[in-house]
Amino acid sequence: MLVQACLNGGRRRAEHPAVPLSPDEIARDAARAVAAGAAALHVHPRAADGSETLDPTICDAVVAAVRAVCPGIPIGLTTGIWIEPAPARRLELVTAWAVAPDFVSVNLSETSVPELCDRLLARSIGIEAGVWTVDDARTLAALGIADRCVRVLVEAQPSEARAAVDEARAIDDELDRVGIRVPRLHHGDGLATWAVIDAALERDRDIRIGLEDTAQRPDGSPALHNADLVEAAVAMVRRRGRSRTSF
Repeated sequence: MLVQACLNGGRRRAEHPAVPLSPDEIARDAARAVAAGAAALHVHPRAADGSETLDPTICDAVVAAVRAVCPGIPIGLTTGIWIEPAPARRLELVTAWAVAPDFVSVNLSETSVPELCDRLLARSIGIEAGVWTVDDARTLAALGIADRCVRVLVEAQPSEARAAVDEARAIDDELDRVGIRVPRLHHGDGLATWAVIDAALERDRDIRIGLEDTAQRPDGSPALHNADLVEAAVAMVRRRGRSRTSF
């Protein structure tokens, strides 16, 4: 059972004081998350103004800093098109990364996905296929690259817990129907996060947790930091009698 820590995403420091932004902050937070039980890391590098970035200099610094303190722990970045809306420029930036991450997330709902995936695979960078809807699952099947992905991210979008759990289950069912068998990692957003995780554990799916997804513990109390959230997720895994595995 993989517990992946998503350390920051697009969450602002004003939303939670423990959101890591600089390479050094991200590295320190990553080390704490790994000590708490995370076996993989997902981060969004940030520019000096706190905005998300694909800039090679910053991305290289983040990956290098995390690897220095978390040897052997896979680190993933995002390729979200909201960060760089021009597909050609996004490809240029990703190609210019000198310190390649172990994997990146690619959202199937975005434009120019085939070109981006080709570029990543050519660089031996793993792909986490971000599937937000049942239609995204069909798109992944049509692309014919699922068996070359590290995993599928089942990313339930609804903010209401029951709706998010139902959406994750529908995506899971569609992935089964189209014959996609690579590992699946489930996660939710905001108040739905813990319900999605709990339902995912019932289906023996990998999970993701961190300040990118929620700033609250399962009981609704404020989380102190990412390690606090990881500890809570690991406790849920252990209560279900499952053991954590590596990437």
